[in-house]
Amino acid sequence: MEPADKYLPQDKIFTADKKQYARLDLKERARAMRKEATPAEAQLWQLLRGNQLGVKFRRQHSIDRYIVDFMCLSHKLIVELDGAGHLEPDQADYDNGRTAYLQELGYRILRFSNEQTLNLPRRVLATIKANL
Repeated sequence: MEPADKYLPQDKIFTADKKQYARLDLKERARAMRKEATPAEAQLWQLLRGNQLGVKFRRQHSIDRYIVDFMCLSHKLIVELDGAGHLEPDQADYDNGRTAYLQELGYRILRFSNEQTLNLPRRVLATIKANL
């Protein structure tokens, strides 16, 4: 049994903003994203789920106004998987701003391409483990 104070109050501040959660319909958007996972997301989730690394990961989790692919709240670690669309200049600018904002909140972000995740899953998993 885990202690009740495992997640300190300051950690809760950095999850979804209640005002934006409802206004942006983050719950339904995250649920839809979980149901429509990319092959890379589905594969990585099978490696992260169920405390397989000794920590709990969440998928498609809301932080402020954003939905991140995977996160470990206890270690403030976010794992993002990027498809080809993330190479477009506008998307890359958006991703950079989003990353900077999440880092300001105290999160560390790891980014992998879908190809890395599908073709080199052990390497991706080793990098995640090294950052926990």
